[in-house]
Amino acid sequence: MSIQLSDNAAQRVRSFLAKESGLALRLGVRKTGCSGWAYEVCIATEIEASDEVFEDKGVKIIVDRKSLPYLQGSKIDFAAQGLNRTFQFDNPNATDECGCGESFTISG
Repeated sequence: MSIQLSDNAAQRVRSFLAKESGLALRLGVRKTGCSGWAYEVCIATEIEASDEVFEDKGVKIIVDRKSLPYLQGSKIDFAAQGLNRTFQFDNPNATDECGCGESFTISG
């Protein structure tokens, strides 16, 4: 399985990578929030030995092996709603999300 980007997300990431002289989009999860896990999104400047590397629409996507089971198969979109601009995750592993959309739950 892999991580996929919508056209909007890929365009936004390419813009960030060019602006920040980044190598790839780094995705991860951290334990937090009212539902248990929160997404982490940043620009990577290097690839670690513990990283898995995917590529979609010309964008390298890096996920550390500990986060991969929580993110595998996810589709990421970028949406602008009013003044808010955010990445949105369609994560097949999430069994529930909090009301604010900031965290998610994984059963099992």
